[in-house]
Amino acid sequence: MSGKIITNLIAESVLLTKTVKFISGYSPITVFLTAALIVFLVIYNKRRARLVRLIEKIPGPSSLPFLGNAIELNVDHDDSLLILSQFGSIIGRYSLHHGVLRFRFCDSVAFSFEFCVYLHKKSVYLNLPKTMLHTLQPLIHFTPKVILTPAFHFKILDDFIDVFNEQSVILTRKLEHEVGSEAFNLFPYVTLCTLDIVCETAMGRSICAQSNSESEYVKAVYGIGEIVQNRQAKVWLHFDTIFRLTRDFKRHRNYINTLHGFSNKVIRERKAELSDNAFNNNTISNITDGYDDLGKKKRLAFLDLLIQYSKNGAKLSNDDIREEVDTFMFEGHDTTSAAISWTLFLLGCHPEYQERVVEELESIFGDDRESPATMKNLLDMRYLECCIKDALRLFPSVPMMGRSIGEDVQIGEYLVPAGTTAIIMTYMLHRNPRVFPKPEQFNPDNFLPENCVGRHPFAYIPFSAGPRNCIGQKFAILEEKAVISTVLRKFKIEAVDRREDLTLLSELILRPKGGLRIKITKRD
Repeated sequence: MSGKIITNLIAESVLLTKTVKFISGYSPITVFLTAALIVFLVIYNKRRARLVRLIEKIPGPSSLPFLGNAIELNVDHDDSLLILSQFGSIIGRYSLHHGVLRFRFCDSVAFSFEFCVYLHKKSVYLNLPKTMLHTLQPLIHFTPKVILTPAFHFKILDDFIDVFNEQSVILTRKLEHEVGSEAFNLFPYVTLCTLDIVCETAMGRSICAQSNSESEYVKAVYGIGEIVQNRQAKVWLHFDTIFRLTRDFKRHRNYINTLHGFSNKVIRERKAELSDNAFNNNTISNITDGYDDLGKKKRLAFLDLLIQYSKNGAKLSNDDIREEVDTFMFEGHDTTSAAISWTLFLLGCHPEYQERVVEELESIFGDDRESPATMKNLLDMRYLECCIKDALRLFPSVPMMGRSIGEDVQIGEYLVPAGTTAIIMTYMLHRNPRVFPKPEQFNPDNFLPENCVGRHPFAYIPFSAGPRNCIGQKFAILEEKAVISTVLRKFKIEAVDRREDLTLLSELILRPKGGLRIKITKRD
């Protein structure tokens, strides 16, 4: 096929040359532009020919000359997951100037992770504001994980549990208004809750999103997501030059100014607070042991950790700190809100599993439905964790992960050229019947300890894997347990929609089109 493409392009160049001769007497400008086009096509094809030849050796759909699979890949969010999940274990395609590989099964995924040294964050995601750990390359010269990992130590996570509990209680108060209603969409309630949680744990400030969903900051968070999704859906908007000509560019700039303005203000205020002598002499490990002037226990925020490290010699500017905090903000609220919503919905579809979770909660709390959960309580919620994990198996918050391969790599019998995009289809990977019997069925027992023995380490990767795995997964699981347990201690959940009637949207996260409709009743 690659030979045919080359032949077609040569023929087109010959035709263009004849055209130049034909029109040369009429317009020098036209001659110049046509000649420039010919030169561009020759150079472009030379660079592209090897990539096309190698990618076409890998099983995959047929492609068009020059465009490759660009048109096929440019589909609505409603269809993207279906299109991207077709064909075999390794799928080869190309789109305009780069190759695309998709991995569906753990053996090929494992092989790709062996070459993780070659994997870089997918460049197309640079359309995003610099705000997502699972999409962006490191923006500063040091290794972020070396500095950020201590933020997720259990001693520090224990301090975050108060925030989890406080915001979960506010969520249940908001849900009280839906008791007795025939159906309502759970997703917005949970998303505002997780936004409040991540803002307070990241920056030490409450934005009261659950109480004021119309605030400028909340609007900016959701507005950015909407614009990014629109850019991802339209190939031509991937180019900044074209995007700057659209109405969305001005909105994008205003939203970014709102987000950065808030973050910069908090950084200035937090630095001033941390410069107090009574607080400055503390280390990161014992900051949370102190109390403020009102007798309230001081909470360590993610921002405090970055500020402290910047004082200890790490070269972190205010912009560096802001970018990392913004990353944590965006990474930490949408993904956890999806996991919580899908878990509650699936438990509403399967009352038998919901009752097993409630029995576990009663064994921990007894008849007490008001006391906040402790770290020990959350760690004891083992069956609830199985439910969360199987919900993430069926509906991973990030349904696919993209990387750009920096050097030629031999994967099995195929030579993958440098510049190829490797996409791991988490959504399909988790549905491998050789690993999970009855893969479409929600079954928390999949994650009982005895059922995990001997399972391939890359058969289940909702938080990615390898050196770029999510460093906040402990944080996420504890938060999800805290919110879900608080809701289930108060309410009985019943799903209104059927799973088979849902349309999945593969956007920044895996969302259901139209939301997840449930109804709730108070527990006796």
